[in-house]
Amino acid sequence: MQFNGIDFDTYFKNYPDENGYFGKYGGVYISEELKKAMEEINEAYFTICKSRKFIAELRRIRKEFQGRPTPISHLERLSNSLGNVQLYVKREDLNHTGAHKLNHCMGEVLLAKYMGKKKVIAETGAGQHGVAMATAAAYFGMECDIYMGSVDIKKQAPNVARMKILGANVVEVTHGLATLKEAVDAAFEAYSKEYKDAIYCIGSVVGPHPFPMMVRDFQSVVGIEARAQFMEMTGELPDAVVACVGGGSNAAGMFAGFLNDPVEIYGVEPLGRGTTLGDHAASLQYGTEGVMHGFNSIMLKDENGDPAPVYSVASGLDYPSSGPEHAFLHELGRVHYDVVGDDETLDAFFKLSRLEGIIPAIESAHAVAFAMNLAKKMGKGSILINLSGRGDKDMDYIIEKYGIPEK
Repeated sequence: MQFNGIDFDTYFKNYPDENGYFGKYGGVYISEELKKAMEEINEAYFTICKSRKFIAELRRIRKEFQGRPTPISHLERLSNSLGNVQLYVKREDLNHTGAHKLNHCMGEVLLAKYMGKKKVIAETGAGQHGVAMATAAAYFGMECDIYMGSVDIKKQAPNVARMKILGANVVEVTHGLATLKEAVDAAFEAYSKEYKDAIYCIGSVVGPHPFPMMVRDFQSVVGIEARAQFMEMTGELPDAVVACVGGGSNAAGMFAGFLNDPVEIYGVEPLGRGTTLGDHAASLQYGTEGVMHGFNSIMLKDENGDPAPVYSVASGLDYPSSGPEHAFLHELGRVHYDVVGDDETLDAFFKLSRLEGIIPAIESAHAVAFAMNLAKKMGKGSILINLSGRGDKDMDYIIEKYGIPEK
């Protein structure tokens, strides 16, 4: 399929380019010393990860350990409550550890093992990436340091406990807003001192090349599975595909299966409390071009041009930028990016729980909320939502802060 001069038949062979750019977004904006480490990872990815042995081992892990493929569920009761549009969800909440994150973590740590590394370093916001990384490290017998902001540690206590039980060293980050951006800062700093023996396993399609490409490729299993499953279930493609976007790993994986199809694709950013800077984390809606954490993309900036403070009820979405591929697809117009606020998200969280028996991650509830609004506008057709994770981690925080609404 051709779209605005881009041939999506060959898209994944051409993007990113050899320098890690999706158009003008991406690249490698780090010290010369760390560039050498990125080049080592890039070379290993294109040799080791393309080998029959690596692919066979990763496929076995996905089937026997992760429980893939994850199913698609038809949300019949929720659909009926909204009208004629039929809603479906790709159940990444049923992937081992309860979210999509393990898809790229097992790939990254398997690569680290092949490279002879002894340790993995990672950051986490909601804790899903941290739990997945701790799980992968335990599986492969590697040391694991997880950097997490103190604000998120308080919000996501169940996931902190899981990481520690799995044997990871959880490093509390207290500077700045003490959320995801600061956790990434701290993890990068630690990696710069340990890169010879460790690998930094970035938790999304962000960071310097090759990470946006690697994470997308490992996550593409979600979209590839979903497309085949939806065709088998319904005999046709969905009219729309929806996923939440923070850094954008679950969305990149889901979208990968449908970019070459005549399907409307929507990425949903967190509007939080409103449009005022500091009250949301909707970088693609309100940001401008800028460099942070080693890559060029669209980011929210303060008056000095530095990354702005951000907020979302979802710890996994409160990041002041988005992956460079999302910036590219946004500029191209192939993917529509929109926003959903906290109130609509919480309403969707409880509606999905009570009508379908599925408690979603609060990140995923953003996508559900948007799909519910979209269904009312469409009037007919089908929507496939990526349910990127389950909501166990969020329940204590939501009950304490918002309570449980009456039926």
